[in-house]
Amino acid sequence: MSVPPIALEDAYTRLAEAFPGLAITQPTADEELPRHDGWVTATTLAEGGTGLDAFLAWDDAQVLRDYGQSARADVVASFGLHRYAWPVCLLITVPWFLLRRVPRFPVTHVSYDRTAPGLAIGRLAARPATFACLPDDPAALLPGARVVPDEEALRSEVRAAVAEHLEPVLAGFGPRMRRRGRALWGMATDEVVEGLWYVAHLFGDGELDRARRELELLLPGATQPYVGSAAFRELTGPNGESLPTRDRASCCMFYTLRPEDTCATCPRTCDADRVTKLLAAAS
Repeated sequence: MSVPPIALEDAYTRLAEAFPGLAITQPTADEELPRHDGWVTATTLAEGGTGLDAFLAWDDAQVLRDYGQSARADVVASFGLHRYAWPVCLLITVPWFLLRRVPRFPVTHVSYDRTAPGLAIGRLAARPATFACLPDDPAALLPGARVVPDEEALRSEVRAAVAEHLEPVLAGFGPRMRRRGRALWGMATDEVVEGLWYVAHLFGDGELDRARRELELLLPGATQPYVGSAAFRELTGPNGESLPTRDRASCCMFYTLRPEDTCATCPRTCDADRVTKLLAAAS
């Protein structure tokens, strides 16, 4: 049963307004997912063959162009996975956060194009297979709706939906990254948390604080296959400033290109350096 676009449309519209670097379309049931002219299907990435090679060639060329050096093959693959997983997690977490609706996207239902002009992240074509919602949601009457009893059940749906989509993709990328199991799911955990945390601050109206609370409930720890918790904490600046940060469960490998320029949530960055980076970003 096809899910009508209206079930998720408001969430994706608000995301596009706040974050125009990513475009999301919902092909109808009788439309094929795009697979040419820059588009790559999630199935192709999961297969891990020549299609994945072609996808990662973009990352390889980007590193050489921007940093004047080549990166290790496993680093290139890590960059490529991040650039796919970060936006694809938003397909699931943003409707949950804004509408309390959790769509399911098997790998056969998503295509990605990061080459579209004018879009920093790219565009996703995604057809939901079903969606979960709460009993009092008017969307419970729509085709493809699955009613769950409460907020914790809805959080469980988020974890399951992300895992359903990412598990085969991680299997495709894993051998290229020289990572397995826990390391890959640590990266997936970070994509879930940092993607929603980032776009929530663009939504305004206190949504950043709400996102932090929601993510702490979503990933409290011991929620396999995810690794650890949302891992938010507060640091204090030299003038008593409160500086929110989190501890990543994985490393993005950027240090292999610029050892002196790690991100503020990197497990390699000490708290003193985090404070310096967070203050610089705030100013």
